[in-house]
Amino acid sequence: MGETRMVPVFYNKDAEVAKQVVKACYEGGVRAFEFTNRGDFAHEVFAEVMKFVRTECPELALGVGSIVDAPTASLYIQMGADFVVGPLFNPDVAKVCNRRNVPYTPGCGTVSEVGQAQEMGCDLIKVFPGDVLGPKFVKGLMAPMPWTKLMVTGGVEPTEENLNAWKKAGVYCVGMGSKLFPNDRVAAQDWAYVTEKCRESIALMK
Repeated sequence: MGETRMVPVFYNKDAEVAKQVVKACYEGGVRAFEFTNRGDFAHEVFAEVMKFVRTECPELALGVGSIVDAPTASLYIQMGADFVVGPLFNPDVAKVCNRRNVPYTPGCGTVSEVGQAQEMGCDLIKVFPGDVLGPKFVKGLMAPMPWTKLMVTGGVEPTEENLNAWKKAGVYCVGMGSKLFPNDRVAAQDWAYVTEKCRESIALMK
């Protein structure tokens, strides 16, 4: 995450589509990818994608997102998740991840939540929802807590203006979902578009 400074966030119920999206991102320079736990049997799709990644994308860290409870975190860790991300902070998830030495990035929306997550061993904190909190929240937090590593997710766009605003505020990296994977492009299997957008976004963040 620190190397590329951009993490794609994606879910699709079709494992084959998910594999192609991951591969397209990998070819665009992505080295950390967040598969979100969003639909029925999402864990089964994740298992298929993980097996694919281990052979086709050997340098990729594949993590799971949208995790809100410890049992679900345990399920994905058992299937090889390299990191766990959530929309909220749950100390029980931190305990499970710490026990297995798997990084946990919880979603926080206040300075106090960020502090509590750090006390529970979270090295990277997710600012969520990013489009609601805005770059000013990040800048304000970083002033008294400059050691903090933040990943902002929610409303982040693969544009120079948007990414520069987050960079200047002091984020460690950004998570990008729907803006990076427009439904029409995915439906058309336009993987070249995805690869190029990843390449552009990583270059802008660097």
